Amino acid sequence: MSIEVRALTGDDIKTVLPDLARLRIAVFRDWPYLYDGTLEYEEEYLAKFAQAKGAVCVIARDGALVVGASTAAPMVEHADEFGEPFRKAGYDIEKIFYCGESVLLKSHRGHGLGHQFFELREAQAYKLGGFTHSTFCRVVRPDDHPLKPADYIPLDRFWTKRGYAPVEGLTATYDWKDVDRPDETTHIMQFWMKAL
Repeated sequence: MSIEVRALTGDDIKTVLPDLARLRIAVFRDWPYLYDGTLEYEEEYLAKFAQAKGAVCVIARDGALVVGASTAAPMVEHADEFGEPFRKAGYDIEKIFYCGESVLLKSHRGHGLGHQFFELREAQAYKLGGFTHSTFCRVVRPDDHPLKPADYIPLDRFWTKRGYAPVEGLTATYDWKDVDRPDETTHIMQFWMKAL
C-alpha cells in the first residue's frame, strides 16, 4: 500500500473540501460519534475552517483517492463552544492550537497514518509559533450505549503515546443528530491536551 501524506495550507485546503466532507460524513457515522451528517452542513462548516488563519489540512491519498484527512488551526479561529472552556479554566486561547477531526477509512487504518496526522499538525503549530499547547476533543459516550460495538477499542493508548492526556473538568458541548435519533442532541466533548 503506497499512501502519500501531505499538509495543505492556505487556498490549497479548498481543493480537498469535498473529499473532507465525504470522509467526515462516512467516518463519523460510526461509533463513537454516530453522526448523521448532511452535505449542506459540511459545506458550511468546512468553508469556515478553510478561511481560518493558520489552518492546516493533512491529507492521505491512495493513488487519486483521498482516504484520510486531519485538520487543525489556532483555537481563536474556532467556534466559541471550544474556546470558552479554556478561557474559564484560565488558559490563553491565543496560545492553544486546536486539532480538529482525523478521519480515515477503515481500509487504511493500522499503517501509521494517525501518527503522521499528529506530527504534521503539530509541525504547523511550531511553524506558526507562539503556542504553548496542542489540544483536541473526543465525544463522551456511556459504556452501556446500545450502539457501541463489542469489539470497539478506544484510542486512549494511542493519544497517550503521542503525549496527550485528558484534562479533568475541561469539556465543551456540541449538538448534532445521531443516527438513531430524530433530532439533534447535546454531546459532551472531553479535551485532551499536550504541552508544546
